[in-house]
Amino acid sequence: MPQTLRASTLDREARAFLRMFNLAARLRPLENYSLREMRQSWRLTALALGRRLPVATVTELQIEGPGGLIALRVFTPHKTAHSLPAFLWCYGGGFIVGDLDTADSICRNIAVAAGCITIAVRYRLAPEHDLAAGREDFLRALEWVAQNGSTLGIDTSRLAIGGDSAGGNISAAVAQETLRRGAPKLRLQVLAYPATDLLQEFPSMAENAEGFLITDQLLSQIKQSVAGSMATLDPAAPWFSPRRKTDLGGLPPALIVSTGYDPIRDDGLDYACKLRAAKVPVELLHYAGQFHGFLNFDTLICASRDALQRIGTALNQAFADEPGHDRTIEIADEIPRANLAAAAVGELATASVTAWTATAGWRDALLRQLSPTLASASLWLLRYCLAPTNLIRRRLAHRLEHLTAHQTYPENPSARS
Repeated sequence: MPQTLRASTLDREARAFLRMFNLAARLRPLENYSLREMRQSWRLTALALGRRLPVATVTELQIEGPGGLIALRVFTPHKTAHSLPAFLWCYGGGFIVGDLDTADSICRNIAVAAGCITIAVRYRLAPEHDLAAGREDFLRALEWVAQNGSTLGIDTSRLAIGGDSAGGNISAAVAQETLRRGAPKLRLQVLAYPATDLLQEFPSMAENAEGFLITDQLLSQIKQSVAGSMATLDPAAPWFSPRRKTDLGGLPPALIVSTGYDPIRDDGLDYACKLRAAKVPVELLHYAGQFHGFLNFDTLICASRDALQRIGTALNQAFADEPGHDRTIEIADEIPRANLAAAAVGELATASVTAWTATAGWRDALLRQLSPTLASASLWLLRYCLAPTNLIRRRLAHRLEHLTAHQTYPENPSARS
């Protein structure tokens, strides 16, 4: 387990973001949103606060799935005459929200960092479909890529999968199923704050019940939404609760991302321990001062950018046939010691830069929703006017970053990564 499960306080950028989020939630509580509004709100938030890193091509295609067509969004990082490895991403959202747009920023980041083709998979959501449907879709997409990926420039001998939250649950289940079937062989499974047990409640659920994006009330709403879709299914089966599989030996190496202020933190950490006990190498990246879902907000949070870069590095190493790391790295926002006045100035500066960046992100996202052509034209006309302020904002944000990383397992006090 990490030496510090939960930092004494949130990282500064996380504090600034959650202040804004919680203020908006008080103005209109999440329980007042319809499911359609929740889906649209999460989509727009992800588009506004996630970076749109440039890649060579973004293409969309549809494949036949067990319940109809499955949409794929394919991100190719650069032009090359050689085949590239591929990483399939399963987005989170409590099994009820999320789509290709909410995965867009994460997939762009990983494609660039890993130098691999990254594919976001749209899967069927509850309550319109049962919880088996989403994992059947993701498994079918993986099998399709293994069989037909060469048409997309993919080296089908080098494949990996991953997902966040509910997507981490699906990815863990699919990794187990591919092992059972014997194909396709996966180089790595990436599980970001995964929900690996749909029945067990861990201590972190009560510890982080309120104020950290995913609340106890929101989790109750999610459970109510999916209850009907589980009526004829067994939530204790490993296909739905992969943590409950008795033999985890032989699974591909894992990279697991966990955060201190996450209601399901202990779920992912327990699965990491079970994998290690089964001799599966696990690289655990623990951000004790961050919250569930932080990967989607990499315009605001440097820890998000750090995690996405580390995921890309791990994938690159896995695709190069390097053995999987079995280690824990704890990453924290270590504030330099200063007097009270200096600390207050730093807090104010972080809050100001966060609000400034979020405002710019929402402006651009809403413009793109109104009219992509208008957004492109407006940003082209304003680029020279905005360049000085954007440069100042980026430099301020960089000066406020104080992330440090320590390897705490295997014990090596001098190790930094």
